[in-house]
Amino acid sequence: MDTPYHHLHAPPYYPPLLPEEQPSDAGTPASHRKPFKGFAAILASAIFLLSLVALIINQTQKPLPSQNNIVPTSKPTSFSNPEPRGVAEGVSAKSNSHLLRNIKGSYNWTNAMFTWQRTSFHFQPEKNWMNDPNGPLFYKGWYHLFYQYNPDSAVWGNITWGHAVSADLIHWLYLPIAMVPDQWYDINGVWTGSATILPDGQIVMLYTGSTDKSVQVQNLAYPADPSDPLLLDWVKYPGNPVLVPPRHIGPKDFRDPTTAWAGPDGKWRLTIGSKIGKTGISLVYQTTDFKTYELLDEYLHAVPGTGMWECVDFYPVAINGSVGLDTSATGPGIKHVLKASLDDTKVDHYAIGTYNPANDKWTPDNPEEDVGIGLKWDYGRYYASKSFYDPYKKRRIVWGWINETDTESDDLEKGWASVQVQFLNLENANFIFFLHIYLTKQVHNFFYFVQHVDHSKDCVI
Repeated sequence: MDTPYHHLHAPPYYPPLLPEEQPSDAGTPASHRKPFKGFAAILASAIFLLSLVALIINQTQKPLPSQNNIVPTSKPTSFSNPEPRGVAEGVSAKSNSHLLRNIKGSYNWTNAMFTWQRTSFHFQPEKNWMNDPNGPLFYKGWYHLFYQYNPDSAVWGNITWGHAVSADLIHWLYLPIAMVPDQWYDINGVWTGSATILPDGQIVMLYTGSTDKSVQVQNLAYPADPSDPLLLDWVKYPGNPVLVPPRHIGPKDFRDPTTAWAGPDGKWRLTIGSKIGKTGISLVYQTTDFKTYELLDEYLHAVPGTGMWECVDFYPVAINGSVGLDTSATGPGIKHVLKASLDDTKVDHYAIGTYNPANDKWTPDNPEEDVGIGLKWDYGRYYASKSFYDPYKKRRIVWGWINETDTESDDLEKGWASVQVQFLNLENANFIFFLHIYLTKQVHNFFYFVQHVDHSKDCVI
């Protein structure tokens, strides 16, 4: 395939944080310390210690005030704790004010610092706010990434679907916005969704919309021109919404539909995250046309105490194998991964288990490492991950959102916020286990995240 790389560009690499030390031509100078310098250092240390001891003794000799002499004081001033962005609207927190409320002011950033904060490898939009990856897919020679995007600012709000394509997942072409909040059923946000490619090549996109009354509903969209490899234009189904919250589910606890998979009866299944009290659940729906649905009585899975499940992901992996599996694959030698993003902890948890297509139930192999109480995709700020099957290289790719810890004022000054990180070649359960071992050893702070490409394994670590 001829790739139009002249339209693509790779951002510049980071300059080093500190200048590299250059060896001196004269070699390392010999040390010639005089005895007087050593004596002076010892004397200064002794004086400091004596001063410290004297200060402690002086403080302990002061009498404690009697209860009768205590003057009542006013109520202590409490730190302001504004609710993070997104919570009132019914999604997980999209700002760091709850983490940084005791930090006054902003760091004195320079343009040079902003330059080296821009990633040289992982995906970022050219400017403004980004969060969850949406509907990733491979279509007619291009990898498509849609993402939650604010076209107006570097903070969360006015969520649309940004869109970019790549031939190699490294060099990206930024495309026009794919979908905007312009209907009553998504006027408060075109939120997270997933793509399903049908056997005849049609693309079905299901996404969560926040209505004019802030109710979370599921909507259907599809390409206006399926022959367009860039999928520039999208049409929203006139009959939207296709799903509304069931009676026993809260109006703000019903979001993020998964990629659908086909069952042995020819019907498609998909799951949506929610909660009952403090129990995280994944609802299961069946459909034949993606316009009408049947809610199954049983959940795909539920784990008490884990709270709201967002961005649920569900896909098969081979017990032993060298290629990835289509989302509808099932049978002997296959396990299924169930992943949920926990709204309460802002952590992506997953577990490996067995899916029974007869009753659409999933059971973890190890109940002590169930979803939300065991394995994590990452031990840092990695959230809302979304996978898709790549039929071109027969592998599974997982995207995830990294929300940096900068303050909103810093993000506004930078003009951008957040990056996407991808893991490639998730084709078998053993690889996922070793990936888990690797991630547990990583430094949790994003700014120390090591970027390395192992081309021999097509794996970004």
